[in-house]
Amino acid sequence: MLASRNRIRRGDDFTVAVRRGRRAGRPHLVLHLAVVEGSLEAPRAGFVVSKAVGGAVVRNTVTRRLRPIVRERLGRLPAGSLLVVRALPASAGASSAALSADVDSALDRVLR
Repeated sequence: MLASRNRIRRGDDFTVAVRRGRRAGRPHLVLHLAVVEGSLEAPRAGFVVSKAVGGAVVRNTVTRRLRPIVRERLGRLPAGSLLVVRALPASAGASSAALSADVDSALDRVLR
C-alpha cells in the first residue's frame, strides 16, 4: 500500500501527469511523470489499469503487483512529482521481475 501522502486521488492530478508530463513506454506499461515546479509536496503516484488488461480480478492483481514496485522507487523522484503508471494488456501475464525492469527503465528515461 502507498502511504496516504504518496497517492494521487484527484482526476485533475492524473490529467496533469498524462497531458503535461514526460512519457516513457515499455512493453508492459507506460509511465507519465510531471513535476509541479515550486511544490514541496512528497512525490505522488497513481495507477491506470483499463479493462483492456483483463477482468476486475486481473486488473486488481496487476495494480497490487505494481504498487510495491513503485513505492520502492518514490525516493528517486523530485518533490512535487506526479507519477502515473498506465498498465498495458501485456502486464497481466508479466512476471514481477519484468514489471520491475520496465518501471526502472521507464523511470531512468523520464528522469533524464
